Amino acid sequence: MSEQLTRLFNDYDRGRLTRRQLLQALGIATVVGPIAAGARPLLAQGSCGGARKGTPQCDQTPAKLPFEPTGWKTVWLDHFSMQAGDYQKEAAYYATLMNWKIRSDDGTKALLDIGDDVGGLLIRGGYTPPPPPPQPPASPTAAAGAAGAAGAAGGGRGGGRGGGGGRGGPRLVLVEGFCWGIDQWNAKKVESELKKRGLNPVAENDPTSNFESFHVTDPGGFDLQISNGNKKNRRPNAASGKMLAPAPFEPTAWKTVWLDHISFQCPDYKASAAFYNALLGWKLGDDEGSQNECQIGEAVGNVIIRGTNMSPAAVQARAEAAAAGTAPTGRGGGAGQARKASIDHISFGISPWDPDAVKAELDKRGLSGSADTGGNGDIHTAPYQSYHTNTPNGFNLQISNATRASRNTR
Repeated sequence: MSEQLTRLFNDYDRGRLTRRQLLQALGIATVVGPIAAGARPLLAQGSCGGARKGTPQCDQTPAKLPFEPTGWKTVWLDHFSMQAGDYQKEAAYYATLMNWKIRSDDGTKALLDIGDDVGGLLIRGGYTPPPPPPQPPASPTAAAGAAGAAGAAGGGRGGGRGGGGGRGGPRLVLVEGFCWGIDQWNAKKVESELKKRGLNPVAENDPTSNFESFHVTDPGGFDLQISNGNKKNRRPNAASGKMLAPAPFEPTAWKTVWLDHISFQCPDYKASAAFYNALLGWKLGDDEGSQNECQIGEAVGNVIIRGTNMSPAAVQARAEAAAAGTAPTGRGGGAGQARKASIDHISFGISPWDPDAVKAELDKRGLSGSADTGGNGDIHTAPYQSYHTNTPNGFNLQISNATRASRNTR
């Protein structure tokens, strides 16, 4: 059974299964329960609603902090780091659909400005999905579940001319890491605090732009970069790079105004949420039992940290093993993790927003948009309104009506 589960998770990580398909293959129904007035509907995307709420598999007890809090606050998304099969097509798509500005393109990678108040995206080329692992014969039950999941219509949310694996094929894009600016920057002190917490920092600096940073690895094996970046000192000049690939369609008039949320899949979401809370000051939300929606920073956006939910007994056993030094804690390398954390989609708020007009613009460009209101009703009347679509390399891009002003009202 463990080999079958590993195969399913590997297929999910490589983009062969959507999150819903994975849950179907595991025999877990995606339950969307009623949403209380004022509650954020994004939590409806979890799997611990209805009868599953409060069960051992949906334990809502947060994990203990892995170390003493640093006191740092996250003030800026410096950039996402992404690798794509065809990075120039990916860059041209974002520049044309989302009006992100290309700052540079040296023929191997492109750096884009997402928006005036959002940050950047670094896209490298040359991504090739890893080959599938050997697959031993599955039990009839698991095989039937996986077959049913693989046959789900459209490969889940999103779709359209993005291609590149958006409808059942391998996804030709990988978000490798993210870089955040913090409020209390002193390179020596930051390095010392990271080392004190066993995080083995690796410096990456750019003297030409006075950029300083350290890479560490989070509990799920994800590359986390911490920097001195903020809105004032990063990219002060207007972007003037050229788009090397042809525009895929007519540009829109949209402006990206907000990092709505990151959907962050982790092997142990409780451990990852506690890690980011202690290290970068991310504000924990309510633990739904399969995910925790955290506020990254006052001026940054949210992250939905999703994943498996260990039973209380398993949590205790893991803690005891970690204390005895016989199990990985996720510090400084994520060693021993069978499956790394991954970002399955990112949502950006755009302006102007009108659900019918946005859908019409997607249709006009041959991009099918799948409506998502977080389980809170019709796209025209729900407080939260969004569409999922696919990029040329098959990444799930979500666009929404979310802004900083509306963050706490959805």
